Amino acid sequence: MSNSELRGPAETAVTQCLALDSEESCLIVTDDERRPIGEALYAVASETTDEAMIIQYPPGDQHGEEPPEPVATAMASADVVLAPTTKSLTHTRARTDATDAGSRVATLPGITEEVFKTGLAVDYEEIREASERLLEAVENAEALRVTSPAGTDITLQPGDREWQLDTGIVHEPGQLSNLPAGEIFLSPETADGTIVVTGTMAPHGLLDAGHSIRLEVEDGYVTDIDDDTIREQVEEAAEDVGRDAYNLAELGIGTNVGVAELVGSVLLDEKAGGTVHFAVGDDAGIGGDTDAPIHLDGILRNPTVYADGEEIDLPTP
Repeated sequence: MSNSELRGPAETAVTQCLALDSEESCLIVTDDERRPIGEALYAVASETTDEAMIIQYPPGDQHGEEPPEPVATAMASADVVLAPTTKSLTHTRARTDATDAGSRVATLPGITEEVFKTGLAVDYEEIREASERLLEAVENAEALRVTSPAGTDITLQPGDREWQLDTGIVHEPGQLSNLPAGEIFLSPETADGTIVVTGTMAPHGLLDAGHSIRLEVEDGYVTDIDDDTIREQVEEAAEDVGRDAYNLAELGIGTNVGVAELVGSVLLDEKAGGTVHFAVGDDAGIGGDTDAPIHLDGILRNPTVYADGEEIDLPTP
């Protein structure tokens, strides 16, 4: 893909989503495998402000791994941070420290040039409106239930945890969004039931027809995973943090009505309107209290969501 094809989505990210001002500093954090996207963002940012910077480092080994200390320090000192990286920086202390310091941060974990082009060719004001309507329907529920034709049936209690919006509009100090964006999400206090992933889950990507990944959940922790690869990743993280690696970290509902079909990118697919995703591991960065070196998202097709027993209308393309 040519640099000119990345120009449009880079402009959307820098101008509409982050609203970068000429008096602000902007840091682009990228790695060896995402350099073209980083350069496209830097080119647009440098036309707006004289304080645009780009930092590149080798890709991490897994999502949620901390970046090198100089990168973390630079993130916390910038007004605006855009992070197109192979492994996610969303659930890292570096990102948390940056937003706590007032940085506006957009992470683009696992972004590809095709996903960058597709996922940012949308009107993010429309996504914000869809997200706010959905939030209004679920935010006061004491219990949430998710089912699916593949066998998902899980009930979650939010407790005192608050729903959060990921609309792609990051205009206030300390705000965070993924790009491409479009979801509301919650770190539940507890959950019980069965999750059957039929859409996308790293490292598998888009699951083939007939392939699913089943997770059993009791008292807010995953107790069984029927996929060897996913189970081994969680077991490896558990060597460092024990049971916290098995934490059911997130319930997310996609609100990006511009994403019509799953493509195998967790970053884009978890935002697709009409989908639900769950995550295992770290939730400290999204309103929870579990600090773990892993955050694995799995996306469900054709879910039904109930708030206190009432079925909720999900945004669809």
